[in-house]
Amino acid sequence: MPQPHIDVRYVANLARLALSEEEVAVFQGQLDAILGHVETLSQVDVSGIEPTAHPSPVFGPMRDDEPHTSLPASGLLQNAPDQAQDQVRVPKVVADA
Repeated sequence: MPQPHIDVRYVANLARLALSEEEVAVFQGQLDAILGHVETLSQVDVSGIEPTAHPSPVFGPMRDDEPHTSLPASGLLQNAPDQAQDQVRVPKVVADA
């Protein structure tokens, strides 16, 4: 199977990058090497391997989502910049119709 090829000048044009001829030569060689490695990896037999998002189990520090009941409602709003009737007031974001 022939090795895949991506033209660096074409990609640079899409990204609006101005590359010199020296940069094109360097990046083309690097990109061809990367695509060669990807081609090698695509030939590996993975038929018996279960697909996963992570190679090892991921455990995050999760806690129950419970409201604070030890403080009165006014205590929870003490740092709010604008409040009224135990609620945070925010500026109006909808234009009048």
